[in-house]
Amino acid sequence: MQISYHGHSIVKIKTGNYTILIDPYITGNKLTDLEVANEKPDFILLTHGHNDHVGDTVAIAKASDALVIAPNELAVFLGWQGVRTHGMNIGGACKFNFGTVKYTQAFHSSSYTTEDKEIIYTGMPAGILLMAEDKTIYHAGDTAIFGDMELIGKLHPIDVAFVPIGDNFTMGPQDAAYAVELLNPKLAVPIHFNTFPPIEQDPETFKALVVRHEVNVMQAGEAFEL
Repeated sequence: MQISYHGHSIVKIKTGNYTILIDPYITGNKLTDLEVANEKPDFILLTHGHNDHVGDTVAIAKASDALVIAPNELAVFLGWQGVRTHGMNIGGACKFNFGTVKYTQAFHSSSYTTEDKEIIYTGMPAGILLMAEDKTIYHAGDTAIFGDMELIGKLHPIDVAFVPIGDNFTMGPQDAAYAVELLNPKLAVPIHFNTFPPIEQDPETFKALVVRHEVNVMQAGEAFEL
């Protein structure tokens, strides 16, 4: 399994036969190395409805016929845009060709803002547990720290945890470092920072605060094998 990071909250996972793209915010993302026209995933997973996470989902899904897996209200909304969707909700798990997806709670908000400045409610925000090839990847989405992160880690031992560190809208470095202690992953990767002025952070500060776990500060386009 190959895992790569592509700026903001974009994570790409390549299993033996499938490519999964999480939160593909490409257009307008100054930190990403991806181009919309080049992305041909089999599945797109979304954590919540904010524009900087839904991103280019519709364009990519229409071009690749990817199945979009998302919190239910967001899946319904995107289905109206003409893409194939599978709606889920917090605490629920479902098996797909590549493995199993389970949604966890996240403490945040979730809505999509249209070009007409209409705000569409898109259900509860969520984190994602992706279990494939005997590995477990946790993408926390946008969230504050919460105590049940410890329970998530105990029920589903985590190989890699992607955690937001940007502050202002999510956890900052100090809370994120403590979240890693609760989750107890083998590896932690910081996400959701430096894309916009309110979330500018030095990821090395986060890394220094994590005392018992390995941290990989990834640049856009970097990948590793799991």
